[in-house]
Amino acid sequence: MDRLDNTIRPYAWGSPTAIPHLLGVEPTGEPQAEMWLGAHPGAPSRTGRGTLVEVIEAAPERELGEKAVAKFGPRLPFLLKLLAAGAPLSLQVHPDLTQAKEGYADEERRGIPIDAPHRNYKDANHKPELICALTEFDGLCGFRPPARAADLLDALGVDSLKPYVDLLHAQPEEAALREVLTAILTADPDEMAHTVAAATAACDRLGGDHAPYAGLAHHYPGDPGVIAAMLLNHVRLQPGEALFLGAGIPHAYLSGLGVEIMANSDNVLRCGLTPKHVDVPELLRVVRFESGDPGVLRPEAAPDGEEVYETPIDEFRLSRHVLPEGAAAHDLTLTTPQILLCTAGTVRAGEHTLTPGRSVFVPAGEKAEVSGTGTVFRATVIA
Repeated sequence: MDRLDNTIRPYAWGSPTAIPHLLGVEPTGEPQAEMWLGAHPGAPSRTGRGTLVEVIEAAPERELGEKAVAKFGPRLPFLLKLLAAGAPLSLQVHPDLTQAKEGYADEERRGIPIDAPHRNYKDANHKPELICALTEFDGLCGFRPPARAADLLDALGVDSLKPYVDLLHAQPEEAALREVLTAILTADPDEMAHTVAAATAACDRLGGDHAPYAGLAHHYPGDPGVIAAMLLNHVRLQPGEALFLGAGIPHAYLSGLGVEIMANSDNVLRCGLTPKHVDVPELLRVVRFESGDPGVLRPEAAPDGEEVYETPIDEFRLSRHVLPEGAAAHDLTLTTPQILLCTAGTVRAGEHTLTPGRSVFVPAGEKAEVSGTGTVFRATVIA
């Protein structure tokens, strides 16, 4: 197995302290938002044999296994991350596989450069994802029932929001959510800025269920995404709890440290809370306008001590092993590729000693035994 040297991305919303604290190093003072573990070409992990992209390209069946290559092609189909939100991320959705293929082909056909700021599709893949909290973790996930969203907006007492309240009460669910989100994102920017300012003052005054949106508004003053966010469920994860985010589900992470895993894609359509491009027509094509419970996941224990976060996705499978002091070694050998990430304690993985934030890549079929005292997350595929 290969020890991984991973890139930390300094996005502006990142916490300057959470990842350094986990790694046991001094903060630089700069935001450290995400540590990428995997073979994404944007920031592949490095090994003693070259980047993980180079290692896999040199011998895909040896590294990934015959079944994984047959099912997903000669590439690692997932990207694992440590994510540390010190400020809210953009409100966003991800396309399903068909939408991603169509959108990517269309933008390629139109000759839009891959790095153009108005480009939506960086690749032709979908991006389902799972976030598992390491600390208390706040986020927004999926639409509230329209009546509940209407009550939240109505309580603000802002006259310019009353048309949205009326629409949410008057229309069937899908039409109500679609019409209100469309109206918010296409409103006159100056008028919306005034609405957001009034809503922010009301959220500050009311607190309670409105408090998370006050925080958003102070980070993104005047942004229509503040109002759009009030259509969504607020959820607070405790350590060990997780959220699965499928295609078309609007969401945003607000604060906290977590382990995130996703299909190996960078396709994001933004709804707000960002200075970046918002393509409203394409966004409306992708969003699923249905309400529902956020669906907090807790790991399901297997007889061998593995705790699995079950999802309907084959490109990734996330689980963890919590190793108590004096426990016997756990054999994690699989016929699929794995990344093992330590998040607590000190764990021995093969010949490597892993402390928090350290990780290894385990080729398919390679002997993988872990021991020690701590917590190890395991990322693999279902093939």
